[in-house]
This record gives sequence, C-alpha cells and structure tokens, in this order.
Amino acid sequence: MSAPLPGKPWYRILYIQVLIAVALGIIVGHNWQTIGAAVKWSGIFGRDLAWPDVKDALKPLGDGFVKIVKMMIGPIIFCTVVHGVASMGDLRKLGRVGLKSLIYFEVVSTFALIIGLIVVNVMQPGAGFQYDPAALNTGAVRDYAAKAHAMNTKDFLLNIIPDTFLGAFTSGDLLQVLFVSLLTAFALLGLGGRARPVLNAVDYATQVFFAIMRIVVRTAPVGAFGAMAFTVGSYGIGSLGKLLALMGGFYLTAGLFIVIVLGSIARACGVSIFRLLGYLKDELLLVLGTSSSETALPGLIEKMQRLGCSRSTVGVVVPTGFSFNLDGTNIYMAMAAIFLAQATNTPLDLRQQIGLLLVAMITSKGASGVTGAGFVTLAATLSAMKTIPIESVALLLGIDRFMSECRSITNFIGNSVATIAISRWENEVTPETLRENLRNPPPAIAHSAEESKSGH
Repeated sequence: MSAPLPGKPWYRILYIQVLIAVALGIIVGHNWQTIGAAVKWSGIFGRDLAWPDVKDALKPLGDGFVKIVKMMIGPIIFCTVVHGVASMGDLRKLGRVGLKSLIYFEVVSTFALIIGLIVVNVMQPGAGFQYDPAALNTGAVRDYAAKAHAMNTKDFLLNIIPDTFLGAFTSGDLLQVLFVSLLTAFALLGLGGRARPVLNAVDYATQVFFAIMRIVVRTAPVGAFGAMAFTVGSYGIGSLGKLLALMGGFYLTAGLFIVIVLGSIARACGVSIFRLLGYLKDELLLVLGTSSSETALPGLIEKMQRLGCSRSTVGVVVPTGFSFNLDGTNIYMAMAAIFLAQATNTPLDLRQQIGLLLVAMITSKGASGVTGAGFVTLAATLSAMKTIPIESVALLLGIDRFMSECRSITNFIGNSVATIAISRWENEVTPETLRENLRNPPPAIAHSAEESKSGH
C-alpha cells in the first residue's frame, strides 16, 4: 500500500479503483433485478435462467475479501506487538505507553458518548414513531440479543484467554491475539540477549506478512464492489423512511467529531487532520467499501511507522485501540439508544441518560472480535439498562450496514490520531517530521536485521 509512483496511470491507483468499484456496486445493487430481467430477455444464458439473489451472487465477493484480510490480521498483530514490546527493553516504558494509551482512549471515547447524547437529544429523530416493541419482528435480532446477554464482565475477561496458544489466531478475537502476543513479548524480554535471533525471525516474518497484504489489497476493488452491491441490493436506497433522520444525524455527528475533536488533537500534535485523511485515503476507502475497519488495520500499522511513529508505540497503541478506542461505536450507541427510547415512548431523564453513558463506557470495551460489534454492543447496553426494550433494536437492523460504514471509518480515524498523539506524548517524533512525511510520504518500510537490533 505504498504511495502511487510519479507518473502512474490514474486507473492503476488503488483508491481510484476502490472509488470506481464502490460506485459500480451502488449502481449494480440498485438495479440488480433490472439487470436480471435484461439478461433473461437477451437470452444470452437462456430464457429460463434462474437469476440469483443479490446476496448469493455478490455477497461472497465482499465476504471473501474480508476473510482473507482477517486471516492475516492475527499474524501481523502478533509480530508487530512481539517485536515492538520486546525491542523496548524497558518495562517502565511499556507501562508508561500502555497507561497513557488507556487514559487517552477513555477520555476521547467519553467525549464521543457525550457528543452523541447531546446531538440525539437536540435532533429528536425518534420522536413521533409510536412503535410498540411487541409488534416488531424480533426474529432477526434474536442472535444479537443472545450474544448481548452473554456479554457479562466475567465471560468477557475469561474470553480474553484462548483455549490454546494457536487458538488465539483462529478465534477472530483481537484481544486473544494481543494476550498471547504480550506473553510472548514478556518472555523474550526475560531472555535478554538470547532473544535476539527470535526477534530477527519475527522481524523477517513481519516483512513476509506485509508483503502478502500488499498482494491481497490489490483485490480490494473486487471486495468493495461486492460488499456495496450487496448492501444496496438488499436494503435499498430509498426504503429507509424516517430512519434517514437518525442516519443523517449520526453521519453529521461523526463528521463533526472527526473535524473538531480529532482535528483539535491532531493540530495539538502539529498536523492537519485533513492532510492525515489524505495520507490514509487508500485505507479509508477500503473501510468504506467493506464496512470493516479491521481490513485496513495492517495498512494503518505500516503507514504509522512510515509517518515516524516508533514500532514499539505502534505495536502497543494500534492493536489496543481497535479494542478500546471505538469512537464511532460510542457515538452510535449513544444516539441509537436514545433514538430507540424516543421511538418506543420510553422517557429517560438526565440521571438515566448519565447511567446509560456509564454502562456504554463498559459494554463498548467488549465489542472486539464480535461480528456486528456495534449492534451487539448496543443490545448489550440495553440489556444492562433494562429500561429501553431490547426488542426495539430490530428497528435498526435494516440500516445497520449503512451505520456500520460510518462507525468503522470513525473508529479507524480515531486510532490513527491516537497513535500520533501517544508518539508525540512520548517525544518520539517531532511535528516537523510528521508534517514532512505527510507532505512527502516515504516508501514502504523494509526493516533489516540491523534495524531490528536497534529496536526501531
């Protein structure tokens, strides 16, 4: 995912390919049945052709790409964390970076929740719905509710421990990978100089995994096309009704949060949020096309290192941020919960809304590694509150895919800013270096064994 070469044809630039694929996906998904009718009429494949459903024909394209990327996330996170932490050589620095990261995550995530609560109370998008939860079709949301009821603190903590060491890489749970990565890193720290050959091997493995990712990401336009076509073809563009008010409010709030809150943090670090977004445009479009911030996680790790952030800090902040720094998910939970309270005529006073905020601060930390994480976390929050009927989340099922795109993009941008902020807090990189690397991005990093010895 290196920067486009000078003079490179526009049609070979990845983010342009993804943009074209997303546009084509919207057109094909919106006109899927019309295309089927035209194909049948033409008789190219026979007049008796059984035109497949959009989810059968196009959903596998998006799902397949996401699965390939997720297949690589575990090894990449393991190598990044192990090398980053073990090469620190200083447990005090590790503890300092970890503590600063958690403080940053909690403060910024709380801001996201508060902003979401304020906006949804001002807009009142759910007022006048007059929906009776008992009349809703809750069958589609039953699995989400079951997962939500299972998300208690004890199970969440026990689930961080995988059944086997290798099981962490097959579970799909980022926290399990982080757990075994930290154990391995601490073990290597205890070995001292004897760990050097292992660290070199981990470094070479990192190069291999990133090389694989650079191959995989070239298929991103295919995955983005399939995912977008399925989304539009399944849920439609014009059939969202009054829920568009909630969607519009959520997108507006997330945009303001990115520009004002994250933009202020970036400015304090000496960089422009808009220049940073331009630097990460390939990854942002990948997130938009697949509705998953995990697909761009390897690219973020590489680009933060190229920006000047140390490998050790990137190895700690990025993986933990994807589990504990979910700004977009927090905005969504606050707005969606109050929206459902308004839609079901469930009055919530200020005390209850503050209680909702506190519960959401806890339940949001359990979103890592759960399919439909934002939706499951919302159900978990309502289940813990026992005020808003949990069955009412069925109202949001049809638009969750559209909301997921905004959640994922906001989470991704939040973690990129967090990495820069912690690196600046640690005085690892200067504002001048950040600005220069944003203006003229350096080539993809290829770490050598000698670089590994220095821990950089």
